[in-house]
Parts: sequence; C-alpha cells; structure tokens
Amino acid sequence: MTGLTKKQTVYVLAIILAVIQIFFGKNNPLPKVSIVPTNVSTPESCRGQACLTQVKVIRVIDGDTIEIEGKIKVRYIGVNSPESEQCFANESYLENKKLLEGKTITLIKDVSDKDKYGRLLRYVYVGDLFVNDYLITNGFAKIMMIKPDIKYSQQFKDDQAEAKVNNLGIWKSCN
Repeated sequence: MTGLTKKQTVYVLAIILAVIQIFFGKNNPLPKVSIVPTNVSTPESCRGQACLTQVKVIRVIDGDTIEIEGKIKVRYIGVNSPESEQCFANESYLENKKLLEGKTITLIKDVSDKDKYGRLLRYVYVGDLFVNDYLITNGFAKIMMIKPDIKYSQQFKDDQAEAKVNNLGIWKSCN
C-alpha cells in the first residue's frame, strides 16, 4: 500500500477486516441464502434452504397468482384470494396488480417447489413488502395453509384474525 502512512494502512486493514467479519463471521445476523439470479425452478442446491430468486412480473392473473418472465406461473404460499365470480375478487386482483405488475420481485421457496397444477409455490416480496402477508393483513385474501409449506402459518393466522376484527376487505364486504 504505497503512498499511505502507517496509520492510514492500519485503518484500511481494520476496515477490510471488519467488513470480512460482518459478512463472513460466525455471528453474522444475515440469513444464509442461495441467490439464484436467473433460474426460477429450484435447483438441488436449494433443497432445505431458503432460496431467493429475483424475477420480473409479466402479468397478474388474480389475487394470488402471477406470471413471471418465461411464462412461469407463481402461486402465493398461504394465500387464497377470491375466485373471479366471488365477492371481492376484482378488488383483490386490482390490489395485486397495483403492487406487482411490471415490477422486479423476490421469490422465496418454502418446502414444496410446485403445486398440483405446476405453478411455483413461493413467498413474494416487492422491495421490503411481504406480499403474501400484506394481502391477508388487509383483507384482500384469506389464509390457506397446506403442509408442508407452513413457515408463516401463525403469523398469517394472527394477521387474518386482526383483519376480521377490523372489518377489512373481504371481512367487511363479503359477510
């Protein structure tokens, strides 16, 4: 490190070591995740881990299903929005569309990769917003927990109970 004083060199090395400790240390508070930038199916290396995938939403199908690049359909884990002929279906769809259409999102796998219809099963984030939870919390959807994908089941149950008590969305319009 030419041109630096001994004191400056020590500071630079201390900063480098601190950064290494933050990102690679034993007490790292960040979760260990595999980032899969372009592959939206679940590779073997992700089994048993939280896998993150960033993708662009091409279209919103309804209140709990989207289509991402590659014409791949994604079904939100733990969420059941009204079907097209049911009360509050349009509101649920429009909210989902407002949140996601055309945006780059993060998908997180739980245990199962796909449902019986071949759709990816994922938790969905747009920025810091946990979309699955947002839809339940605000009454745009109800919970639908199917084992083994139950990581957030208690959180979803609590949030749905609060939405019911506060008469939000479905709980106001459809009872």
